[in-house]
Amino acid sequence: MKIHHIAIICSDYEVSKKFYTEILGLNIIREVYRKERQSYKLDLAIDNHYVIELFSFPNPPQRASRPEACGLRHLAFSVKNVNEKRKELVEKGLACEEIRIDEFTDKEFFFTQDPDRLPLEFYEE
Repeated sequence: MKIHHIAIICSDYEVSKKFYTEILGLNIIREVYRKERQSYKLDLAIDNHYVIELFSFPNPPQRASRPEACGLRHLAFSVKNVNEKRKELVEKGLACEEIRIDEFTDKEFFFTQDPDRLPLEFYEE
């Protein structure tokens, strides 16, 4: 029917929480500390639409090397204006790649990364 959410395990919960909420602007739906697992679970939304579960676990293994390792390649966000979003993120201190053009759709997009180097794409709709 649709994708319900995407789960991300981070290495530093407070850094990633700040990144996804203050830098990217996602809204917190719920934050829970699960004592038995020594783990936080943070439910995040875009315009009240639940999209990401952010988890912390003690000593998670490092992400496989990039860019072409098996597994999740990147997470893409739709934006109204790629140029404005890139400018906003650069002003917040993020290193962003230059804007590219999708060879199949002629739409603009660019990449940056989260604190754990998960590639993030911003794609103009």
